[in-house]
Amino acid sequence: MEHHVTLTEKELLEDGFGDTPFYHCIIAEIQGEGSSDGPKVVGFAMYYFTYDPWVGKQLYLEEFYVMDEYRGLGIGSEILRQLSDLAMKTRCTGMMFVVAENNEPSVQFYKRRGAEDLSQEEGWRLYRFDKSSLVKMATPSEE
Repeated sequence: MEHHVTLTEKELLEDGFGDTPFYHCIIAEIQGEGSSDGPKVVGFAMYYFTYDPWVGKQLYLEEFYVMDEYRGLGIGSEILRQLSDLAMKTRCTGMMFVVAENNEPSVQFYKRRGAEDLSQEEGWRLYRFDKSSLVKMATPSEE
């Protein structure tokens, strides 16, 4: 999947930590192995807020990852707890996210915590306009 990454580190930092942040993060750390080692990042969640005109504010979980060797230790559950607490404090009506169909462990992780599969429940489909489509639509047509 890394070969699909086109974003630079500079863009990522500007977009998250610039004058107008487009996303926020929660970082999961553990103490390093040695006494002089600093904390080690073992997981993270990238999120932002969206607005649904039917129900109001939503927290959108864009990316959620815990390193394989640290799964099953409650780290992911703690990150979700913090996100849920943040969503409640900011008066969000829900948390939205997308999971790949073939990622069954993640699907089960979310379902055990009460997540609803809207693709089955409500028949939603995920669509995207790529950059070339955006350029084409943004360009005035010559008539």
